Amino acid sequence: MDLSVSKHSPISHQYYRDLPTTMFAESNPAPSTSPSLVELNTVLLNQYGIDESWFMSEQGLLNLAGNEINPENPPIAMAYSGHQFAHWVPVLGDGRAHMLGQMQITNGTLVDVQLKGSGRTHYSRGGDGRATLGSVLREYLISEAMAGFGIPTTRSLAVIMTGEKVQREKSGPGAILVRSAASHIRVGTFQYASATQDINVIKALADYVIKRHFPELDQDDAKYLTLLSEVVKQQAELIAQWMLVGFIHGVMNTDNMSIVSETIDYGPCAFMDTFKPNKVFSSIDRHGRYAWDQQSNIAVWNLARFAETLLPLLDLETDAAVEALEALLAKFIPKFNYALQQGMFKKFAFEQADDRHSAFIGESLATLSDQEIDFTLFFNYLTNVHQGNDDAPLLTLFSDREKGIEWLNKWRLLKSDKPESWLTMRQANPVFIARNHQVEKAIRAAEDNGDFTLFRHFAKALANPFEHSPDNAEFEAPPLADEIVTQTFCGT
Repeated sequence: MDLSVSKHSPISHQYYRDLPTTMFAESNPAPSTSPSLVELNTVLLNQYGIDESWFMSEQGLLNLAGNEINPENPPIAMAYSGHQFAHWVPVLGDGRAHMLGQMQITNGTLVDVQLKGSGRTHYSRGGDGRATLGSVLREYLISEAMAGFGIPTTRSLAVIMTGEKVQREKSGPGAILVRSAASHIRVGTFQYASATQDINVIKALADYVIKRHFPELDQDDAKYLTLLSEVVKQQAELIAQWMLVGFIHGVMNTDNMSIVSETIDYGPCAFMDTFKPNKVFSSIDRHGRYAWDQQSNIAVWNLARFAETLLPLLDLETDAAVEALEALLAKFIPKFNYALQQGMFKKFAFEQADDRHSAFIGESLATLSDQEIDFTLFFNYLTNVHQGNDDAPLLTLFSDREKGIEWLNKWRLLKSDKPESWLTMRQANPVFIARNHQVEKAIRAAEDNGDFTLFRHFAKALANPFEHSPDNAEFEAPPLADEIVTQTFCGT
């Protein structure tokens, strides 16, 4: 077989090779038996300004399926450590992923292109390195949903079926996700560098991140402290955005936290239907560590692990360095609370809000939980009421109608009366989300029958989640009693 790849491949860089060699391992994907391109995200490629023809070519398919390697830009697997449910694992790394390199997109920036489910690497730890079709489709749909909300996220470029079976709880079709991201460096990457106890490795990683992603900090006299400050700010805003749409990541280990604050690694993630602040979906989160209302606390914990890795780089005495890092970490919760509060004000159409509005929001969330009200439907119907529609659909969500009427009267006294406030409210409240039961329906149809119709329809709809359309009406409905998903799984 010819092991060369078209010179026209847009994946033309591999800047992770600028890092010390301990931070990655040479690794080629495992060839796929009979690869086929199931889905290509042409909309995303158009946004990137990347010609889709290479991705649709035979050579492109063979490269993305692991059957051909570019000798001028060979893939690597990235190293990282991590705290998994607070337990330290010194060596994790890409156990089923291969970094192909970077593409330069329209605005001049670079995006990573990575294969997930592409076979074993140096870091596989006994795993087969493959991914199930279901897990790949799940990440595609949820990441498209997040992008549709405007929440920073890795993206899904393509889905490739390998033609092989993957054995998990049952045997099913294998697949590769072609994923793009601003960066695949994680908090766990810094932990791995720190574990080498080589200050040159830590410094090289930090300087690489600053050069690639925070170039404005390069001349800062306290650039490593400022780097932490920027990551704290971005993560506070990201977690608030998650919670405002009812998203639960499900596995917020340090190796799953992007250093550039993109949502990454969609495993047992889910969106809430009925609102419960302590809601957990992940089958392995038995104690609620990563519940909806714990995500900000976990983010702080993860960021503290990141801060620890920066200590050797600070030109300060140890006690002073620790104090400086702790002072920056202490800013996370106020920043998060502010971002969450401002988002909630928009969801409720509150303008020039004061303590009365804040107290009402707290009372309202408690009411949603007590009345077992669907989070997305509630805010969608409330937005419709603010636009002038009938109260009836909103009131049907309350098990106690009188309580609903009482709540609505209080809200009317507090809401903004400006006509344009409806638009702000609509932009904060999606009409539909990637509901768990719809995701599962799309996966089952694809895995059991090879039917990707629902998957494609759903993926297209999720690009415009704030717009009602008769074509997408099926995605607005909450699950029936026998459709409720109570647990999600990594499914890798």
